[in-house]
Amino acid sequence: MSSDNGSGNAAGNTEVWDVIVVGAGPGGAAAARAAAETGRRVLLVEKAELPRYKTCGGGIIGPSRDALPPGFELPLRDRVHAVTFSLNGKLARTRRSRRMLFGLVNRPEFDQRLVEAAVKAGAELRTATAVSRVEQHGPAVPDRRTVAVVLASGETLLARAVVGADGSASRIGAHVGVRLDQVDLGLESEIPVPPEVARDWAGRVHIDWGPLPGSYGWVFPKGDTLTVGVISARGDGAATKRYLEDFIARLGLSGFEPAISSGHLTRCRTDDSPLSRGRVLVCGDAAGLLEPWTREGISFALRSGRLAGQWAVRIAEAADAVDARRQALNYTFAIKSGLGVEMGVGRRLLTIFASRPRLLHAAMIGFRPAWNAFTQITRGSTTLAGIVRTYPLARRALTALDRS
Repeated sequence: MSSDNGSGNAAGNTEVWDVIVVGAGPGGAAAARAAAETGRRVLLVEKAELPRYKTCGGGIIGPSRDALPPGFELPLRDRVHAVTFSLNGKLARTRRSRRMLFGLVNRPEFDQRLVEAAVKAGAELRTATAVSRVEQHGPAVPDRRTVAVVLASGETLLARAVVGADGSASRIGAHVGVRLDQVDLGLESEIPVPPEVARDWAGRVHIDWGPLPGSYGWVFPKGDTLTVGVISARGDGAATKRYLEDFIARLGLSGFEPAISSGHLTRCRTDDSPLSRGRVLVCGDAAGLLEPWTREGISFALRSGRLAGQWAVRIAEAADAVDARRQALNYTFAIKSGLGVEMGVGRRLLTIFASRPRLLHAAMIGFRPAWNAFTQITRGSTTLAGIVRTYPLARRALTALDRS
């Protein structure tokens, strides 16, 4: 993998990249690969050295799998065939499937392989390269077809288009003006366990509907380590921490020392939040794109990243601001008509779940159509929006619950 901290242009150099992608997570890697596959000159910059840890359960559902590069070999740590559901530690029931539901990965390994795929497609990579800001006007910008990417070191890089994929606290998102209406706190522990405990969890995940409105916890097995986490609305970090501690204790895992304990904020965009500004696009977490109910973000990052890379190339080719704006609006339409619809259904489900977690739990453990919908979504044969669109019963039930 290329990692040249001296590539790109030094101050005063007139070299201009076609596309610069900021952030080497799934969204950034997907954007860089999509742009590089067109033969354009693409630079992918990442503030950390790779591989780096990311707070994330690491579940790879069907939509994520389907958005991966052709021939991509998933570094699966486990294959899930069973799910234990519980309601704040009670009323636990395990449901099983003959077919695999989804896979589990460690994010450092998964992300690095995605970056390798982008580099193989022709993108250049710079790690340990923090971006301070982007500028589309001023002395650093030689003409109206150029964006300046200013690094923390003071160096300036130039591009015809920029994709921001720099996470939920995105500097590029701030430049674009991304607006958020849902912020959640996720806490997670990576817990090494002995072989006999690992065997008990192999192939089975645990999902617990939590005590805080809209909260839930998870256990994802990855060989000799269990990824255990909880998520809830930001605002009461102490209660979220207690939920994680209680959850771990109820599972009988409090005697094992976590190798890593971490936290992360997830952010969902408002319906009218911008996805572009001039020749700059945002995708994935930087755009606030994730499923609001489950807070699943990997598939949203991969899918939006691929679209961002494709449209960034068209923006790079745009002869003037009008044409660039037209291409940016096409990107926005592509996002809203696909991922945006899924987010709308997710918001409705989160509202229902926050007030009626017992109803959801009863449906998942005792109502076969609900379990079938879960398996179809995780395998990728449909989406939340697809379920509502395809099945009149689901549509009527969601509408009735909205009104109640």
